[in-house]
This record gives sequence, structure tokens and C-alpha cells, in this order.
Amino acid sequence: MNKIVFDAIVVGAGPAGNSAAYTMANAGLNVLQIERGEYSGSKNVQGAILYSDALEQMIPDFREEAPLERHIVEQRIWMMDDRGHTGMHHRSDDYNEDLPNRYTIIRAQFDKWFNRQVRDAGATVLYETTVTGLLRDPRGQVIGVQTDREGEGYYANVVVLAEGVNGLVGQRSGLRSELRPEDVALAVKEMHFLPQETIESRFNITGDEGVVIEAMGTITEGMIGTAFLYTNRESISIGIGCLVSELSRVGKGSPYQLLDRFKAHPSIRGLLEGSEMKEYAAHLIPEGGYRAIPELVGDGWICVGDAGHFVNAVHREGSNLAMTTGRLAAETIITLNQRGQACTKKALGAYRQRLDDSFVMKDMKKYKDVPRMLEKQGSTIMDTYPRLMNGAAQTWFRVDGRDKKTKENEIVKAAWHVRGLGLLGDAVKLARAWR
Repeated sequence: MNKIVFDAIVVGAGPAGNSAAYTMANAGLNVLQIERGEYSGSKNVQGAILYSDALEQMIPDFREEAPLERHIVEQRIWMMDDRGHTGMHHRSDDYNEDLPNRYTIIRAQFDKWFNRQVRDAGATVLYETTVTGLLRDPRGQVIGVQTDREGEGYYANVVVLAEGVNGLVGQRSGLRSELRPEDVALAVKEMHFLPQETIESRFNITGDEGVVIEAMGTITEGMIGTAFLYTNRESISIGIGCLVSELSRVGKGSPYQLLDRFKAHPSIRGLLEGSEMKEYAAHLIPEGGYRAIPELVGDGWICVGDAGHFVNAVHREGSNLAMTTGRLAAETIITLNQRGQACTKKALGAYRQRLDDSFVMKDMKKYKDVPRMLEKQGSTIMDTYPRLMNGAAQTWFRVDGRDKKTKENEIVKAAWHVRGLGLLGDAVKLARAWR
């Protein structure tokens, strides 16, 4: 019996894999998608942020059916010390628009819906199947994948690796090296359930409005990391993550202990009061930035999403980046298919050019020095400055009979005592990283 050769095989059914599979199937390509979970999203219990732009380019009317939680009208960015926080707060009624830009979602529900669109577009999807390796011809060209289904193999003109940041297929096949601890973060998340009206009262929102809080500071005990809180319809997603290298070096407990500390913080505790925690998860997040991007294409294969280590080092846009890279890879493959060209490394190189022309690489290049700056200045940024900022705010806002000039001098002296000439050096380093 002649073997079936698909136009493309997609390994993984997260946002990047679903975007690639949907775009190719929607263009008429014969696509096989392989997912190791019981269904797409079965291993994702956490909430997340969906940026509508990337999905809208593939499914313009997604809002009519997609399982969306709340559209975000308010963003808070906090610098936290042990007792409080200082930060930036942005809210606008402009975000109550007909087609909102950002939503909170529950990944398990959203991924399952997105994968249904993949199937409806004509792709074949295999669940509960693990890809164990790549198949190659005598020249080394990738021609398919091997799975755990009794040694069964599947063949294709190109394999799209959308297997996530710690993708073992790429590592075992020698396409990329193992992750460096300083290039990946370990994040833990929990889902806390509350009545809808309680969430709306605590966050001053109504209807489908939502709030996002992103925080950094002493909550990570001097380690490089961040925390977050998202409002869903009847739950709150909360989490924290630190670089694996920091967790190993500092040895200040597990990420779950950090999360417990974050939840107990005076600024957070009241927001979760009375909630019931039902779900939790841990996962790896790429943090190496532009300099940590591995080889993205080869003879018969291409990487998308977290498998390509795509991350915006300043503003987290995981789903947007993942879906955009999946779509751009698919468009590259579609073009080659229409021209009757083989998916060689040279031909697939057009994918890298598409990335370079998009916001993905432009933003990653712009902030390419941020990860290294954090690596060198991490404890100062995560501990020293949050304490100084909150101390300065307390000094300034307390009304205690002292004049403002005296308070200004006190704030400057406190900062100079802690950092001295390092203040100037820190400013220069930050400016260089953000240039």
C-alpha cells in the first residue's frame, strides 16, 4: 500500500500549532496535526491574555464563537516591597469598544475551540499521540515523524515544530541544543474562583470588563522574575515565575512558596479573600530574548511559537507572538506549495524574512539587551529599587509637618545612600537596554 504524504505535519496544538495548521488547511493544504494531550488544551488549566490582532487576521469573526472571558479595560503595573506597591495605572472607557483589543481567556477552553476550527478547515488531528522523532531521507531531509503508535510513522513535505519551549523532538533530533537555565523561566499559576459580582465589585468593573495586574519587586526575593493577576468571568488567574538559573542559584524555596508569598501580600490578599483555589499548573516560558533564538528552519522543518523561543522581553505578548509566528510559517509553506517548490532550508528561509518584516523580530531586536541587563542588575532592579520607590512614596504622601523641600532631600539622600554613583550607571544601562 502506498504511504500517504501530507503537505505538512504540525507537531503540537497550542496557539502556534493551531495557527499554522488552520492557515494551511484553510488554504487547501492536506495537513496532519499531532497532539499528545487528550485534546488541544487538555494540559493547560491556566488563564491567559489573548491579543485579538493575531487571531483576527485568521478568523475575523472569532468573537462570535470563541470562549472569551473579559475584555481588558485596565492595566496596572506594580513595583512591590514587602508591605505595599507603587506603580502605573491605566484605564480607559475607550477599551469598551465594539472590537476589543485584549481579552482574558481560559486556555483549556480556548485551545479546544481553536483546534475545532482547525478540524473544520479540513485538517486531520491525532490526539493522545506523542511524536518520538523525525524521519529523514538518505540526504538528511526531514520527510515525516515517528510516533508512539506502535512504531507508526507519518510522512510530509514539511514538519512544523510547535511543541513548546522544551520541545524534546527538536532536541533529540539535534535541531537545537538543550535550554540554558538563564534563558527560561519556571512559572506557576493558580485559578481562584469567586462569584462574578464579587470580582466586579473588588476590581470596579462591570459586565465583561477586565483588569490585569503585572508586578515585580521583593516578591521574588531578589531573583529575576515577575508576577501577575488576571480577572476572568468567575475566577482569578494568579501566578509568578523566575528564571530557572536564579531558582537554582539563590535556592530560596520553590516557585509555589513564592506564589504563596505573593498571595499573602497586603496588596493581593484582599483581592483573593474568600476564593476557592481549584486548579494549578507549572510551565516553562522562554526568556532569553533575541540572542537566544535557535535555528528556525532546516531541510524539511520549521519552528514556531515557544519552540522558536519567541518572547517580548518588555510587554508579554505570548499568544500574539505564537499565533503570528504560526501564521507566517504557514504562509511561507503555502507559497512554496503553490509554486511546487521543495521545502528546503533555503526555500523556508523566507519565513525568517517574514518574521524580520513583522513586529515579532522588530520588537525582539529592540529589546535584545534587556535579558542581559536583568541578568547583571537583577537584584538591584527586583529588590533595591522597589524598596526605594515605595519608601519615597511614603515619605512624599505622609503629611507630618515637614516641608516638601525637606522631604525631597530625604528621598534623594536615601537613594544616594543605597546606590551612590550606581544611580547614574543604572540609568545608563537601562537607557541602553531600551534604546
